[in-house]
Amino acid sequence: MILDGKTIIITGASSGIGAAAAKIFAAEGARLVLGARRIELLEDISDEISADGGEADVVAGDVEGSGYADELVRRAEARFGGLDGAFNNAGATGDMGPIPDMDEANWHKVMAVNLNSGFYAARSQIPAMRKRGGGAIVFTSSFVGHTIGLPGMGAYAAAKAGLIGMTQVLAAEHGSENIRVNALLPGGTLTPMAGDDAGFHEVVRGFHALKRMAEPSEIAQAALFLLSDHASFVTGSAMVADGGTSINKL
Repeated sequence: MILDGKTIIITGASSGIGAAAAKIFAAEGARLVLGARRIELLEDISDEISADGGEADVVAGDVEGSGYADELVRRAEARFGGLDGAFNNAGATGDMGPIPDMDEANWHKVMAVNLNSGFYAARSQIPAMRKRGGGAIVFTSSFVGHTIGLPGMGAYAAAKAGLIGMTQVLAAEHGSENIRVNALLPGGTLTPMAGDDAGFHEVVRGFHALKRMAEPSEIAQAALFLLSDHASFVTGSAMVADGGTSINKL
């Protein structure tokens, strides 16, 4: 079990990639603190993990608030004695549309959920990892704004690209403390965020060299690698797990 004995925070853990990660990480021996807004879904996942012999605690809240990141770390330290890793996965696309027509409130909302939350997370998690002599942080970014500019997604692209820049600086600042920081860039994934429009899914599948969308577990497996000691010499990276979207031109 490649996360055996490690305590890891997962945000956006109530569904999609975060929920898949919770189950996979627990099966690999991690002790988890699960965060999201929907407490009922978090408790369902925690109960499932416990039934399988794993350990998980839940803290409901909103990543837009700075105090929530602090509470997740406090819970990890109080329940499990410290913090070894974090999968900062919560995110939202916001309302799509051209920048000149975008409502200012939407811009700030997208920044708060996707980028500001990363700042709050790092500010809380890194001091806790210092106490453990190191750790690993993964931010869920996106190929949008990194290798592709999708019309209508200017706010989301800016926020997710900002995460990559912050990842690189954090990795440079804290590598000497044995704290690794990486960004994970998923392609189109079959999560609630992707909706259930079959026509839209068909278009998205065509963007990918693999001609399909990812299952949430496939992206969670990439996060598992980055958080594990198998990635012990990987830091500051923008790891693409996008099914070839970035290189596909047909």
